[in-house]
Amino acid sequence: MAFLSVTLASILILTLVLHVTSNQIQDSFYQCLSLNSKASPIPFPSSFFTPNISSFNTILQSSAQNLRCLAPSVPKPQLIFTPLHESHIQAAVICAKELGIQLRIRSGGHDYEGLSYISEMEAPFVVVDFSKMRSVCVNIEDNTAWVQAGATIGEVYYRIAEKSKVHAFPAGLCTSLGVGGHITGGAYGPMMRKYGLGADNVVDAKIIDANGKILDRKGMGEDYFWAIRGGGGGSFGIILSWKIKLVPIPENVTVFTVPKTLEQNGTKILHRWQQVAADKLDQDLFIRVIIQAVNSPKKGERTVQHLYQALFLGSTDRLLKVMGETFPELGLQAKDCTEMSWIKSVLYIAGYPGTTPIEVLLQGKSSFKNYFKAKSDFVKEPIPESGLEGIWTRLYEEESPLMIWNPYGGKMSEISESEIPFPHRKGVLYKIQYVTTWNDAAKDSVPKHEDWMRKLYNYMSSYASKFPRTAYVNYRDLDLGMNKNGNATFIEASAWGNRYFKDNFNRLVRIKTKVDPENFFSHEQSIPLLPEPNYEQLL
Repeated sequence: MAFLSVTLASILILTLVLHVTSNQIQDSFYQCLSLNSKASPIPFPSSFFTPNISSFNTILQSSAQNLRCLAPSVPKPQLIFTPLHESHIQAAVICAKELGIQLRIRSGGHDYEGLSYISEMEAPFVVVDFSKMRSVCVNIEDNTAWVQAGATIGEVYYRIAEKSKVHAFPAGLCTSLGVGGHITGGAYGPMMRKYGLGADNVVDAKIIDANGKILDRKGMGEDYFWAIRGGGGGSFGIILSWKIKLVPIPENVTVFTVPKTLEQNGTKILHRWQQVAADKLDQDLFIRVIIQAVNSPKKGERTVQHLYQALFLGSTDRLLKVMGETFPELGLQAKDCTEMSWIKSVLYIAGYPGTTPIEVLLQGKSSFKNYFKAKSDFVKEPIPESGLEGIWTRLYEEESPLMIWNPYGGKMSEISESEIPFPHRKGVLYKIQYVTTWNDAAKDSVPKHEDWMRKLYNYMSSYASKFPRTAYVNYRDLDLGMNKNGNATFIEASAWGNRYFKDNFNRLVRIKTKVDPENFFSHEQSIPLLPEPNYEQLL
């Protein structure tokens, strides 16, 4: 009993100490922000959310996609700050540096490991949430738009379509993606085979650097500008806004979704898709494959279904001709195809019902919130049918497995690996996204599902890219390595850096060392600094 009393007393004292420390951090941060944002005063009651107020969890969870990252055991921020003005974010950088606080920047909350709103590192942290900074200014005359980091890609699409039926932007399929983080990782989407990535179509940007200064492309210089377009978020500064280049599209596009199961010759059709989707199909055509284990018509059995989902920048007639010449195995017919405006195709690809009004894009809300674990691969050679059959066997072992295969080729093969930090270009047939989801909050659910995912990933090692086995930075995967104290060495960070960026990782490290020599912007997989003896290389 005496031991129990001492233990309870110790816990109580520790709780009080943490409470006092937390309050001190909050008070100091408030005071510092007030002193550094006099030009545009901050409305304190409506811009700050601390764990001791009822709305804190609502704000924390508002755009968080992965419920696994919201578990009670996961560290929470000292406060969430929702700035209204660029100067407020400048003040946040200055104050965080003074007080030794980490900043986590959230635009859309889609980081697969939750790194925009959680932290496993030791220092206390504050989330700067861009949900109140989401303006989109479209200029059709010069084919550009300035977009604040807090806008969702769905809002961007809506505002473009509001001004023109024949302009678009080639970025993501998920409409609730925050533009700030989306483009920092590359921003792929269904027009990538025609126009490249979102990051390939950025012409300017505004960023706050480690000194709290606002820089545009001219002010930051070309190296810095190169790094932020595909070099991953959270390492180089805080993106305030992007100036994007709009691309031409026809007034109407064509979409289709064709399902095939294993009983419908699914394995052979998918094997053929691998041979044509990147290298043979018209650049105007993007066909991704969504692969799931589903219930079979035979009672008590499961099968694997492949959904071939496509966007074609043209008419149904021309699409049928293209498919007949290059991919007749799918058996596409006119009745499978629907012509619609590009903005309507955005809703279609995102999975909205056909009657959904396009104004839903202005809500900026995700229809996907689950406990999940994800990984990624890039494939350069078709997987043989025997290898595909091994995948099907493993999908049957999991409750809700999902694979999405996205074709490359076209424009993606024409752009150099070093044009921007995103290096996955010529030679890539397609990218695989692996996902497993669950709805059970029990602690033992996480290791069970993560273990299944890792076993599938290990199986796929024979078929994925090699030396290195590459991955997509916007499908963040902490299994690749983790910076636990904010000061990972170059060698340690190479474990994930080489996979995400290949040879571009070395240039990113040099730029990081030059623009943020104190490593203020860091997280569990951030770009590291060069070892100090190598600093002279930058001079």
